[in-house]
Amino acid sequence: MRSVKIAAVQMKCANDREENIENAIRLVKSAAEKGANVVLLPELFERPYFCQERNYDYYSYAEEPRANAAIRALMPVSKDMKLVIPVSFYEKCGNLLFNSVEIIDCGKLKGIYRKTHIPDDHYYQEKFYFTPGDTGFKTFKTTYGTIGVGICWDQWFPETARALALNGAEMLLFPTAIGTEPILGTDSMGHWQRVMCGHAAANLMPVAAANRIGTESVIPSEANGGQSSSLTFYGSSFITDATGEISESLGREEEGIICSAFDLDELQKNRYEWGLFRDRRPLMYKDLVKK
Repeated sequence: MRSVKIAAVQMKCANDREENIENAIRLVKSAAEKGANVVLLPELFERPYFCQERNYDYYSYAEEPRANAAIRALMPVSKDMKLVIPVSFYEKCGNLLFNSVEIIDCGKLKGIYRKTHIPDDHYYQEKFYFTPGDTGFKTFKTTYGTIGVGICWDQWFPETARALALNGAEMLLFPTAIGTEPILGTDSMGHWQRVMCGHAAANLMPVAAANRIGTESVIPSEANGGQSSSLTFYGSSFITDATGEISESLGREEEGIICSAFDLDELQKNRYEWGLFRDRRPLMYKDLVKK
């Protein structure tokens, strides 16, 4: 039996970067003490969600992986506690800037996934900061199984989950920063959860989503052209089983961790038995690659 225990971290992001990194380390260690092997942190947890506003100064936040403070701080934690930790960060690569995840596997860097789908909404202005990812939907063979990672907006696309599953993923992990939709006037939390539950059910593998909590506001300034906004992140981080049923979840305002254990060999056996990959008809899916 190949067993894995997945943890999702839900946290509030303060204005101080070092405080956020220290809080992330505390929560990761707490997850390890509960027996977790793979620990998922929220999207861009080092800082408040700066994509609420357009500010050229924030381009300086981007760093190469080995220079990133969160990656550097979590590498020894990963090594000492024998953890796999996907770390979301703002990546600099030459003249391009990406919303990326670096996979740390027991202290070693395994590779990077770059966010494929980049949103552009009133308070989620990511196209101002990020180039669409060029890695494709990558999976990573780790000490505790093969993981597939999508980043926030990626989680709404069934193609993301399917591509990761076809590329060998045994679990799907989604670091997230999502909350209120002030312009749309809707609460997307239930929709957000259900679409990922569908990914789990359609691909017969567990899904974990880690979100942040708290209200983050933008103060108008000369640097941001007088913009103002406020987002309340709704937490509700969760883990599903391979049928899409939520096995563990957190509330909208609490900071903490959740864990669920899985038998990867049993899940692979179930995927064979259901035949959902055997009975695919790729030649009939040409419409999926049309505009």
